[in-house]
Amino acid sequence: MQLIRYPEPETWGSVLARPVQQMAQIEQLVQPILQHVRDHGDAALREYALKFDQVQLDRLDVPLDVIEAAEHLLSAELKEAIQQAASNIVTFHSAQRQLPEKIETMPGVTCWRKSIGIEKVGIYIPGGTAPLFSTVLMLGIPAQLAGCKEIILCSPSQHPAILYAAKLVGVTRVYNIGGAQAIAAMAYGTESIPQVYKIFGPGNQFVTAAKMLVAKEGIAIDMPAGPSEVAIFADESANPAFVAADLLSQAEHGKDSQVLLVSTSEEVLTRSMKEVTKQVRELPREDFATPALENSKAILVKDEREALDLLNAYAAEHLILSVENAEALSEEITNAGSIFLGHYTPESAGDYASGTNHTLPTNGYARAYSGVSLDSFVKKITVQSISQEGLKNIGSTIMEMAAAESLDAHKKAVEIRLKELG
Repeated sequence: MQLIRYPEPETWGSVLARPVQQMAQIEQLVQPILQHVRDHGDAALREYALKFDQVQLDRLDVPLDVIEAAEHLLSAELKEAIQQAASNIVTFHSAQRQLPEKIETMPGVTCWRKSIGIEKVGIYIPGGTAPLFSTVLMLGIPAQLAGCKEIILCSPSQHPAILYAAKLVGVTRVYNIGGAQAIAAMAYGTESIPQVYKIFGPGNQFVTAAKMLVAKEGIAIDMPAGPSEVAIFADESANPAFVAADLLSQAEHGKDSQVLLVSTSEEVLTRSMKEVTKQVRELPREDFATPALENSKAILVKDEREALDLLNAYAAEHLILSVENAEALSEEITNAGSIFLGHYTPESAGDYASGTNHTLPTNGYARAYSGVSLDSFVKKITVQSISQEGLKNIGSTIMEMAAAESLDAHKKAVEIRLKELG
């Protein structure tokens, strides 16, 4: 990690820059894959599975008996952990349901809004080096709670924990495909895979590029996504070993991840960085974490106010406030995907089991985007009902505004009704 002392605010842009993603070049590689799947469907998916994954697919879907058998391949301890995490995620997301509330904006004019589950959603779970069954819970559970009729899951990994989680959360069908081609299959549909209306889930730079490209064509996606990241604000009360472990929990995702440590105390930074050097050597994924640390910064700031301003400028996916007055300071945070308060709230709690969703905006998108929630899986439809009395009350307002915009048919739609009412 690079130690930076007292950077001036005008330099924050360069100091806080994420590792550069060559998205334009990647999109040029991905676009032909999308088009080939759109044109040739299942045949293209089999071709890419052989080319990229060295797998000859006799069938694209995962048989039901394979999904059923996955449960017996997991330890009782892991199944219990998955069930506990699922229960917490259900509890937190269930509370996000909103019942329609009818509002009378003026006598006889009633408006309300109802939530309808998106009928067909797609979930992508990468293969890679880690079986992200936790993401199946994070995406499948709110989809199920929202009432989505079809929940399609695509993954090149058939890890039994992924299949077990898929069954647990009510996934409709599972397909053994990955990469940009899986995004194309869900976006356009093939002979075997139905087209969905919205696509969720993480992935490598090719998957991310595919999601961004299909979004330009009108297919909804959860959010722009990039490599995982964490920022930590630590004061003298912080435990350097805790801080280092939290930094490494994100750095181990991969070489393109980034971690940020901010403090008003150089001693806190120095001790935490020493702990990082010590702990990284003990990690099985040291080869993943070490390059990420090269992209990472430890920043010494003048005071608490400057720390908060810098953290809001960074807009981290995960923000840990490892300080004494964590909850009070969290009120000053305006840009973050998810906030973790105090010394005993590790970021990994949110990744797995506390109940909040771990699908969060990265790369500074937390300035404008929220993480995935129940709302991500529903569309909101407004409804209005106007009585005869209501139309008399509101009619002149509508006609006056329509006439001012030279939209005479709009005016006429009210006028003709009022005449009929006398």
